Amino acid sequence: MKAIVVPGPKQGYKLQEVPDPKPGKDEVIIRVDRAALCYRDLLQLQGYYPRMKYPVILGHEVVGTIEEVGEGVKGFEVGDKVISLLYAPDGTCEYCRMGEEAYCHNRLGYSEELDGFFAEKAKIKVTSLVKVPKGTSDEGAVLVPCVTGMIYRGIRRAGGIRPGELVLVTGASGGVGIHAIQVAKALGAKVIGVTTSEEKAKIIKQYADYVIVGTKFSEEAKKIGDVTLVIDTVGTPTFEESLRSLWMGGRIVQIGNVDPSQIYNLRLGYIILKDIKIVGHASATKYDAEQALKLTAEEKIKPVIAGTVSLEDIDRGYQMIKDKNKIGKVLVKPY
Repeated sequence: MKAIVVPGPKQGYKLQEVPDPKPGKDEVIIRVDRAALCYRDLLQLQGYYPRMKYPVILGHEVVGTIEEVGEGVKGFEVGDKVISLLYAPDGTCEYCRMGEEAYCHNRLGYSEELDGFFAEKAKIKVTSLVKVPKGTSDEGAVLVPCVTGMIYRGIRRAGGIRPGELVLVTGASGGVGIHAIQVAKALGAKVIGVTTSEEKAKIIKQYADYVIVGTKFSEEAKKIGDVTLVIDTVGTPTFEESLRSLWMGGRIVQIGNVDPSQIYNLRLGYIILKDIKIVGHASATKYDAEQALKLTAEEKIKPVIAGTVSLEDIDRGYQMIKDKNKIGKVLVKPY
């Protein structure tokens, strides 16, 4: 089969023929219906993920159809439409039993220790699998593991959303930001979307209640009302303004980290005096994935897709990821 393979640290990626995967105990083989490109892929290629085992197939977001079932698999059968978590928990540890699989000590990451999903087929451990409700589009389902489900969990860890609560989303036109707006609104929030482009603002207005254009957005946000939750999908470039936007007792769900080489000097006095809670966040559990899939099936979250590429055209996909004018997520369709 065809796959996008990373041969070694900082060695880029190659489209090549690899053997079809075979299921082991408690594993399934899926036909990859859609995968998704992510900024994290670029960070992996730059060497920011030290746990990667080489060679490895790239890609950590997927929706597919089960084609083979290995020994011991229960609850799933050939023909089921499924997504995978970003990682494979062991399913037996204390955290797994609590429904907090993301904290499993023995978890293995797809596109890190395990082969990922930029391929025609993929092998997935059953502990990672979540069934997709009938009628859910592939475009909506593939966003759950690293976008809508992750956002749902971040909000949940930050204490949830009160009806009418004012939430601010940075990077509001990006693949994460445009869907963060929708998740927050589906949970009852009023949402401010922040962008740096008047052109992108026209699109964001279709989803957010308010739009602010510019890099200095905190004062404008305060004029709208008391922001008590920020979903920051950018990182260091927006973090200071995100902090300044918050009213006392506010929370930041920090998802973005576009440039890990940048260092932010956190002012502890500001955090303490304003009683601010910072929630770092990067994944979803099965519960969060199920809830995000439910919202997607109910069309409370509608996928915003910037484009879809084939495995042969993956270079163009990454060019789209880097394009600051794009709006939404970039997908891969292997077939």
